[in-house]
Amino acid sequence: MSARLLLVDDEPGLREAVQAYLEDSNFSVEVASNARDGWELLQQMNPDLVISDIMMPQVDGYQFLKQVREDPRYKALPVVFLTAKGMTGDRIQGYQAGCDAYLSKPFDPDELVAIVTNLLARRAAAKETGGNAESPDIAALASQMARIESLLSGRSSIVQSASPVKIDLTPREQSVLDLVAQGLMNKEIARRLETSVRNVEKYVSRLFSKTGTNSRTELVRYALEHGLTK
Repeated sequence: MSARLLLVDDEPGLREAVQAYLEDSNFSVEVASNARDGWELLQQMNPDLVISDIMMPQVDGYQFLKQVREDPRYKALPVVFLTAKGMTGDRIQGYQAGCDAYLSKPFDPDELVAIVTNLLARRAAAKETGGNAESPDIAALASQMARIESLLSGRSSIVQSASPVKIDLTPREQSVLDLVAQGLMNKEIARRLETSVRNVEKYVSRLFSKTGTNSRTELVRYALEHGLTK
């Protein structure tokens, strides 16, 4: 199965050219024209690697990467920056933000393929030697669960308000939301609902998208504030 890549770039010509070249190199590529769409697509497809432009309107590459790295699910996800900003200071800022490689435009597409191949190989090697690049950081998960427990213990003090938009949840999404609000993790929810962890992850991602939240803590707070769960 070919590696799945997410390409985020607001330049249509470059986006299509890079996508075509990567697909010719046997990668599966999904594209987004801005960081917000990229974030939604990231949660839906769970790619093996992300390639992102820096200079984008509204949300730039640095902000996008910050959002990615703050989510425990994507702390180890390889990210490559493509940018016209090639000064040393810009590259340093990119590495400090958490990118794994930095390629200045114009670039040789063969170099991009080599970088992507190398990062994917390193990720696979880490998994084989006992590391699991896709496992969320345990400390981060514990912290998130503690915050959820704190929200639940103080839920009587949370002021409920009408949701700014009508949110239509399917019965299964509602079930997953209720269990997330009880502090259950994906494996426990899957066991309760007699489904796969993968399906639970998809439902949680849809809940993030529908509520405009980025973490389980934000989701639970939103649900409690807007009366979406008991």
